Amino acid sequence: MGMILGKISVETPKYELIQSTPDYEIRKYPAGVIAQVTYDPTQFKGNKDGGFMLLANYIGALGNPQNSKPETIAMTAPVITKSSEEIAMTAPVVTKSGDGENNTVTMQFILPAKYTKAEEAPKPLDERVVIVEEGERKYGVVKFSGTANDKVVKEKVENLKKCLERDGFKIIGEFELARYNPPWTLPPFKTNEVMIPVE
Repeated sequence: MGMILGKISVETPKYELIQSTPDYEIRKYPAGVIAQVTYDPTQFKGNKDGGFMLLANYIGALGNPQNSKPETIAMTAPVITKSSEEIAMTAPVVTKSGDGENNTVTMQFILPAKYTKAEEAPKPLDERVVIVEEGERKYGVVKFSGTANDKVVKEKVENLKKCLERDGFKIIGEFELARYNPPWTLPPFKTNEVMIPVE
């Protein structure tokens, strides 16, 4: 019942709150290890979230873990997606998508904090799943509830960019979408964030 009502009961990334305004927060995230998959949504019948199953299989969320140990890895939140022609690395589970010919999406699961180096994480059996280390990074973040459809996300990104630029922050990459709840969570109880990397 808790998941339907938006209760987040899994590990989430720790961060330092640098600044809080009525429009956004500036957060600094420590280095971490992520599992990611980059794909063209047409491989999954146009589903931008098609990579989710590959990552879920890697950690063993759906049965036997598809990794070299095999070791079940705890699910964390959020799932990050990024869309862009040039894929920047981010955290939590991130999906990125681009508008160009290389319309790829990168989806990321942030691995539990016990993994501090990429080599400490079990090796994926599916070569499409890649384990990477991400350094310390800073983001402008806006949190919102509801379903994170393309129209809503675009509005949130445009507004956040305007606010960050107005306040003198330099944007250094594409936005990331962080989603904290499973799809069956009721929309008013979903937690989402748009995250834009800043200097």
